[in-house]
Amino acid sequence: MHQPDRLHRSQLVRLLQHWAQPLAALERLDVAEQLSQWLGTVDAVQLSRALHALESAGPANASMQGAHVDVVALECGVRNLQQELAALLTASPAPPKPLRERADNTPVEGPDPAAEGEFAVHAARYQALQKQVEARVGSLRAQMRQRLSAGPAALRQLAMLDTVMEQMLGAREQRLWATLPTHLERRMAQLRAAHQQRLEAAGEADVPQHWRAPGGWLSLFDQDVRALLLCEIELRMQPLRGLVEAAATHSQSHSQAPRKKAADPSQRTRQQIAGMIE
Repeated sequence: MHQPDRLHRSQLVRLLQHWAQPLAALERLDVAEQLSQWLGTVDAVQLSRALHALESAGPANASMQGAHVDVVALECGVRNLQQELAALLTASPAPPKPLRERADNTPVEGPDPAAEGEFAVHAARYQALQKQVEARVGSLRAQMRQRLSAGPAALRQLAMLDTVMEQMLGAREQRLWATLPTHLERRMAQLRAAHQQRLEAAGEADVPQHWRAPGGWLSLFDQDVRALLLCEIELRMQPLRGLVEAAATHSQSHSQAPRKKAADPSQRTRQQIAGMIE
């Protein structure tokens, strides 16, 4: 697939476009143009120096064979992490308690259905899940780089370059991830407004206990929360899959044709970048 298509057809972008009213058209930029919006002059100089250092060090270290990289183990690690993160989507959160006590100051211990209508409850949940996803993905990514760093020269270069890219793009990524709850808040307002309009048209009273019934506005919002988190997980996992693909390509090229030149690790990392940038 052409790189601009990959940039603008990610599941996350499509979901946010679907929620937007009206749908906004994205400007078509190639990877280099998109990356230029993320990196300042100092960043570009640092990246250029890092790439030059990798290219210069490559031939000198080519004689260092390095340990065999277990691609199957890398794939298994990514697959297990995917399953762990998917389990986060199915876990049922504890229902919130009322934000205020009764008029007679008697504490209320039971869950309050109406409290679920407050976005602050859902924002706290989503942000907590984001932290779990970030920690687990970051930990596995570091472990994978450590394994690649003990492997052949091409994979050592890839690990070094992935480290540089994460350091340079990490802060910008965090700022973008932090904006997702804002999209959720707008989505919640849309669904609740549509719910209120239906009630007014039918002349019915609002019953918070029915919000999570099948087809209820809060039930639909729960589905949207899970969909957004799933898209975020998929995007966060792309650098890990890129590392696995690069290791697999290198292993196959050397097992089938030992004299064949290994895949350019910087090219593989550019493909990772295409999946990360939004």
